[in-house]
Amino acid sequence: MEVWRAVSNRFEPVESVIKKPLTATEIQHWMISHLAELLEVKTDEIDVTIPFNRYGLDSSEAIGLTGELEDWLGHQLHPTLLYDYPTIEKLAQYVASLK
Repeated sequence: MEVWRAVSNRFEPVESVIKKPLTATEIQHWMISHLAELLEVKTDEIDVTIPFNRYGLDSSEAIGLTGELEDWLGHQLHPTLLYDYPTIEKLAQYVASLK
């Protein structure tokens, strides 16, 4: 016996819709949130002008954070990006400038 399925009239949202570029401020907010979670501190304890190494991040954590940022952005980043742009402020400005 053949089974016939009705065609759905629902439209599924398309995720490939062109997104507007993220601003440095939006990237900073994401970085603050994720760094605070990683360090188990409150977000207001994160200063965007303090270098990542002052927060005690080891190389593995820095690369992991870069990977999470990559996933969020949907854009490949160099694993040592946190060393090239050593603060949230500088990193966010750089990433926001990427096309």
